[in-house]
Amino acid sequence: MNYRPDEKDWMGYLYGELDEHEKQKFDQYLLSNPEARLEIERLENLRKALKAVEDKEVIAPPIVIGDSNSAPLSTGVTRFMDAPYIRTIASIAASLAIVILVGKLTGTHLRVSQQEISLSFGAAPEQVEKNQINTAGLTQADVQQMINASLEKNNIAFEASLEETSEKLDASIRKNLALNSGNIDKLVKEAASASQQQITQYVQTMRTENMQQVKDYFQLTSTEQKQYIENLLVDFAKYLQQQRNDDLQLVQTRMNSLEQNTNLFRQETEQILSSIITTVGNPVTEETKN
Repeated sequence: MNYRPDEKDWMGYLYGELDEHEKQKFDQYLLSNPEARLEIERLENLRKALKAVEDKEVIAPPIVIGDSNSAPLSTGVTRFMDAPYIRTIASIAASLAIVILVGKLTGTHLRVSQQEISLSFGAAPEQVEKNQINTAGLTQADVQQMINASLEKNNIAFEASLEETSEKLDASIRKNLALNSGNIDKLVKEAASASQQQITQYVQTMRTENMQQVKDYFQLTSTEQKQYIENLLVDFAKYLQQQRNDDLQLVQTRMNSLEQNTNLFRQETEQILSSIITTVGNPVTEETKN
């Protein structure tokens, strides 16, 4: 079977996104490949484990908007002065400080009277003119209106700056999420490849060890069988020798018994012959009897 599924087929089978024909091909591939079955079981267990994890709020990583050539910040550390609104406030404060310093050094004077603003440099105006400004100056309502207008303007500028910063943050977060998703996919792919390589290496190691064990077993069995046969031959030789000795002893005993019987028979025969000869040599008569 030449069918070899790619990563998309693995993910589609794992999440049930394959059509019927491709699913049948993948099932046949799993039936003919034990390693693939182990891999799909491992991925299924991993998917179940990830599914069991509860969702948690993700804290956005520290993002610095500014010059990309500047030195990067340490991970997990956000500089207080790098916040956009802090930069805006610091810029305004610095501008006001510069204006006040320049006005102090150049002797600048600002006068507002009867919808007229006067800016002068040098010595302070006369006391009479100051009194006129005080008498013909702004009322409390005008001052409050100017303050309200300035605050409203500042609020509008702050909201615009905040909205712009929020848009930049959202764009940066989306970019980081896309990058992290790609990195996670790459890590999962590398982990799957490493796992398959480890399984192949483990199977090869097991095969080598089994072959070595079989060789050792046959060698040990051959040695034991050889020793057993040698012991059996030695025992059989001892048995034959013992049987030979027993047979020789039995023959010797029977020979001795035969010799004894022969001697006894000879003696009895000699006695019988002697008795017959004696009887024949001395015939018995009636007179001898009397």
